[in-house]
Amino acid sequence: MTVQTFTPSATKAASENTVTQPTHTTDVSMKKLYIETQGCQMNEYDSHRMADLLGDSHGYVLTTNPNEADILLMNTCSIREKAQEKVFSELGRWRKLKEQNPDLVIGVGGCVASQEGDNIQKRAPYVDMVFGPQTLHRLPQMLDQHQAQVEKPKKEKIKLVDISFPDIEKFDFLPEPRVEGFKAFVSIMEGCSKYCSFCVVPYTRGEEVSRPLDDVLAEIAGLAEKGVREISLLGQNVNGYRGETFEGGICTFPELLRLVAEIPGIGRLRYTTSHPLEFSDELIQCYRDLPQMVSHLHLPVQSGSNDVLQAMKRNHTIDVYIDKIAKLRKVRPDMHLSSDFIIGFPGETDEHFAETLQFIKDLDFDHSYSFVYSKRPGTPASELPDDTPEQVKKDRLAQVQQVIKQSSIDKTDAMLGKIERVLIEKVSDKDPNLLIGTADNTRLVTFIGDATWVGRFAEIEITEIKTLNLVYGELLNLEPDVA
Repeated sequence: MTVQTFTPSATKAASENTVTQPTHTTDVSMKKLYIETQGCQMNEYDSHRMADLLGDSHGYVLTTNPNEADILLMNTCSIREKAQEKVFSELGRWRKLKEQNPDLVIGVGGCVASQEGDNIQKRAPYVDMVFGPQTLHRLPQMLDQHQAQVEKPKKEKIKLVDISFPDIEKFDFLPEPRVEGFKAFVSIMEGCSKYCSFCVVPYTRGEEVSRPLDDVLAEIAGLAEKGVREISLLGQNVNGYRGETFEGGICTFPELLRLVAEIPGIGRLRYTTSHPLEFSDELIQCYRDLPQMVSHLHLPVQSGSNDVLQAMKRNHTIDVYIDKIAKLRKVRPDMHLSSDFIIGFPGETDEHFAETLQFIKDLDFDHSYSFVYSKRPGTPASELPDDTPEQVKKDRLAQVQQVIKQSSIDKTDAMLGKIERVLIEKVSDKDPNLLIGTADNTRLVTFIGDATWVGRFAEIEITEIKTLNLVYGELLNLEPDVA
């Protein structure tokens, strides 16, 4: 489980690890909000929207220091093992803050909240609000209800728990997103209907529901007008998007990509996370036709063994996955591929693992999100017998990660002498003459330039490899502003 403090400048691409710290006010009279974000980009997006909501409705400003906060919110993730226990462990630390400040408000949201519901308040009665991923837009009302109960303590206390699934309602109540930087996430759908045997998402976020097309396009157009140049479309199964059009028809994901590419100002498109079953020929044609599409794809496969995939209920074979990647690389030979891998799934034998390791070598992945399988309560896989020793699983994982790390190193080294299209994002903190941007393949690129170029795209020849994720280069061409 990844844990990070949410800040208003934490927007990043799916594979980046840099976080820009916000500017904080020293006005102690302002009400302050602290948000701890666990897990995926969907949660990061949701945390941004929580901050927008409470900033607009109640005037809260963000802080990175929980000790000075008036509200503590935990946006939880249930993907990893013992997620619930990690939540309650953190809540135990927050309890001490509430003992020091009885007026402190504590809220728990996200997928663990959706799973646990009022059990959270039973185990941690000092928690004031519990809300799910689909009900975060009701936070201002929940906060008002809590404050009303504080002012009239003699009345019977109402448990503030809302983990319902009101379809796509939340987007109708969220304020206009704030823009900080030149990249932005845009959530286009919620939930997942694939029901892989290991995954808890359908039970915590509900089944797939797509936002209406016009709403998505309006949000992106608004971001572009404010200077955003790179959009990352988000969804648990983002390429399964089927949004209703104004005329009552249905817009598919490839059709959406083509429409977004026409929006003035949008010079780069990413998306995550996707499913091989929805990776259609029409989507591959977008990579052929749309220069805004980056040459980087995150397409989770989970295992390189057909037997394991069947047990996972992924409903595709390795041959299907390989065929789709071959078609993609035919139209984009420079495509960088990343994926998810679950190692040690119940029933995975040495032979199954060998198949996965060979598959990883054959597909030449750039990087991955890989981890040892852990049971998620309520999923079908949690009932499967699992007799593989934990140390064996860890050894297998280490082999996978070493192979992919070497592949990533090789791909970075291969950038030397190549020309990369880079979105210039900021001036270096260490040297005002240096600019820092991001290439299609997510590597950070540093080069000499003028601060007025920030926010534009440039062609950079790579002249030096510094680290796995950092290269140096020289400017060849500065593109006109795409706005």
